[in-house]
Amino acid sequence: MTDFVAGIAAVPAAAGAEPPDAGGAPGAEDELRSLLRWLHADETLDVRARVTGGPTPAHHMGTGFDVLQLALGSGLSTASLVVSVLQWQTSRRRAPSVTLRRGEVEVLLTAEAARDEETLRRIVAVLDREEAESDLDAS
Repeated sequence: MTDFVAGIAAVPAAAGAEPPDAGGAPGAEDELRSLLRWLHADETLDVRARVTGGPTPAHHMGTGFDVLQLALGSGLSTASLVVSVLQWQTSRRRAPSVTLRRGEVEVLLTAEAARDEETLRRIVAVLDREEAESDLDAS
């Protein structure tokens, strides 16, 4: 299994909307649940995931995030996950940025990244490098 953590920062509120509760980022949990449904519907991914929320330890993604913990089947690539997340973002009316973390490496995925092939290649290479280093550490 390959483990990832996805986080969404506070989603910009619509004009005139009520301020968020102190319990977390406004709309982030709903967006993560939407992303989770998207990933489960993607037939190319074998993903196990859960949404968690609330304050996190200092060495994890900071407070104000709700978190989606992902475990991908070993036969799937990082690129498949990144492409699926970017497709989900472009399907959203107001696409939130998604922070994707694997081990100690954290990248910010924006809807604009989907339009730039070189940026996409660099994101996948950085996340894949983290897996390769983790595999070496385990040996």
